[in-house]
Amino acid sequence: MSAANDERRAATLAAIRQSLGRAPLSPAARGELDARIAAHATNIIPDRARGDAGELVDRFAAMAEAAACTLVRVDDAAAVPGAVTDYLRAHNLPTVATLAPDDWLTGLDWDSQPMLELRQGTPRPEDLVSVTPAFAGVAETGTLLLASGPGHPSTLNFLPDHHVVVLKASQVSGAYEDAFARLRAARSGADAAMPRTLNMITGPSRTGDIELTIHLGAHGPRSLHIILIDDQEAARD
Repeated sequence: MSAANDERRAATLAAIRQSLGRAPLSPAARGELDARIAAHATNIIPDRARGDAGELVDRFAAMAEAAACTLVRVDDAAAVPGAVTDYLRAHNLPTVATLAPDDWLTGLDWDSQPMLELRQGTPRPEDLVSVTPAFAGVAETGTLLLASGPGHPSTLNFLPDHHVVVLKASQVSGAYEDAFARLRAARSGADAAMPRTLNMITGPSRTGDIELTIHLGAHGPRSLHIILIDDQEAARD
C-alpha cells in the first residue's frame, strides 16, 4: 500500500472514530487487538470437515459434484493437459482455452496436446473456456478458494461460460478455518501480501429468482469442471 493510501486510510478511520465519539487507540488497546487478530480463534468445526486426508478429498469431490460441478481425478500433473482436452471434446467445444498466467500451470506440458490452442492472460468476451489453478478446496462444502494475483486474474473465474479449475489433493482442507490458516501461512513473509480478492466458489453460477426455476450461468460460468490431481498417497487409499 502506498504512503498516500495509508494517509487516506488513516484519515477515514479517524473520521469514523470521531463520529462514534471514540478516542484514538491507546498502545494497550492496540496490543489487545493485535493479539486477538494473531490468535485467529476458530469457530465450531462441523463433523463433515473432519477426517484423514483421503476422507477429506473424497468428501470434497462428493460435495462439489452435489453442487453441480463435474470432476475428474488424475494421477499426476502431467495428465492435466489431456484432461482439459478431454473435457472440451466431451462438451463439443472448440479446442481453445484461455490459460491463467500462473507459473506452475503454464509450466505443464501443454505441447502434448497439439490440437489445443491456448492463450494466456485475461479473458475476452468471446472466450468460452478458462483454465485456472486453485489455492485450496474446502471439503465441508465442496468449495474452491481462488486467490487473485498477477498469475490469476479474477475475470477468468467469471467471464467464460466454462471454467476448468486444477486442484491438487494436497490443497484440500477440511474446514474454511483450515483453508484460511493455510492462506495466512502462505502469505506471512515480509514480502508477501494477502490477495486483493479471494473468490469462494461452490458450483457453477446459478439463480432461482426467475419463477423459482434454477438457471445456470446467471452471473458467471454455466459449467465448473474440476481436475483433481491425486498427489498424496492418502487420497488414493
